[in-house]
Amino acid sequence: MPAKIEITPAMQEFLARPLLARLATASPAAQPHVIPVWFLWEDGFVWVSSYRSTRKISDLERNPKCAIVIDVEQAEGQMAAVMIEGNAELVNTPKAETRARIERIYTKYLGPEGVLAPDPQSWLDSEENLLIKITPRRIKSW
Repeated sequence: MPAKIEITPAMQEFLARPLLARLATASPAAQPHVIPVWFLWEDGFVWVSSYRSTRKISDLERNPKCAIVIDVEQAEGQMAAVMIEGNAELVNTPKAETRARIERIYTKYLGPEGVLAPDPQSWLDSEENLLIKITPRRIKSW
């Protein structure tokens, strides 16, 4: 269960938008690695779909500490953002539940029709696909 983290209705609404997030991990030599990702805020966790063979997965296997930021430029150069620091867990079971959550991530970005296209369907059925479950330790918004 995540620690009690304050999420305002405005933050919930912001996190529900289909905005790209940037996930930061670190190599064994502490080299930061930042990659754009699709995400889902659900049940008090950040969920990200990824393939096992990616650098972010190998980084998180060694060091589960990570951060994710979602931001958008507002009028006149103003920014709106949510930054979440936490620990990641790699999840691939139970398969039906994992696949359903990954499908919700894809639907957020592709829509209910777009997720039915051949590419997203092949991603959903790939044995390489798994979930990154980020348990927030700290959330900041501005």
